[in-house]
Amino acid sequence: MAIAIQLHSPAQRIVCLVPSITTLLHYLGLAEQTVGITKFCISPSHWHTSKPHIGGTKNINVSKIKALLPDCIICSKEENVAEQVQQLASISYILLTNVTNFASSLQMIAEVGAITGTLPQAKVLIKELKVRFTTAPLAPLKAVYLIWQKPYLTVGGDTFIHSMMRKAGFTNMYKATTRYPTLTLQGLQALAPPFVLLSSEPYPFKHSHAVSLRKLLPSSTILLVDGAMFSWYGSTMLAMPNYYLQLRQHITTL
Repeated sequence: MAIAIQLHSPAQRIVCLVPSITTLLHYLGLAEQTVGITKFCISPSHWHTSKPHIGGTKNINVSKIKALLPDCIICSKEENVAEQVQQLASISYILLTNVTNFASSLQMIAEVGAITGTLPQAKVLIKELKVRFTTAPLAPLKAVYLIWQKPYLTVGGDTFIHSMMRKAGFTNMYKATTRYPTLTLQGLQALAPPFVLLSSEPYPFKHSHAVSLRKLLPSSTILLVDGAMFSWYGSTMLAMPNYYLQLRQHITTL
């Protein structure tokens, strides 16, 4: 068994394989320390265009990562492939994150702060997120959240999206133990959800998809939603409460 590489001082050369955590690294002021990101790390945009890309989240280029001489590689249990993460363990210290709900998202922020020497800033962010998410809970609306089509994929109960749906005032009607269950059209029609949330990512649902689905689910309200506002943990979460409020205000006008 390979010996895990340890990190004995704050990371100075970071490769990040998690788009939302790349945004967090920028928030924490780690521009110089972040030496490599994935092609899906689109925020901030100037990092996306200027920093080396080491592949996608599920098809990384190990040789490129090794050439960057990282002392810390940030990965996600959900977004990255376990076998590839194991390969990287022989190159650098690995911070393997596992965000499944609001509480674990705050824990991740603290972990990133601790290994990058920015724990004071991370604690300020955590405190601010707790404040912003202490607004009065919204009355729950039953909904199904779709992240893909052909086949339709929804979200189970053990996902960050499920957790944030609750924060946004939605009750996830599909609480399966499978993280991302497949839904047939017939199953969706049988479920007859009052609301269907079509995410902008990973599948880029558009207005045309909403129009088509309305014909198949005439009793459901179909909403296009910003996927980042339900799935990007870290500093992106600062914008979520206001987005949820605006979304609910929009619903009242329908």
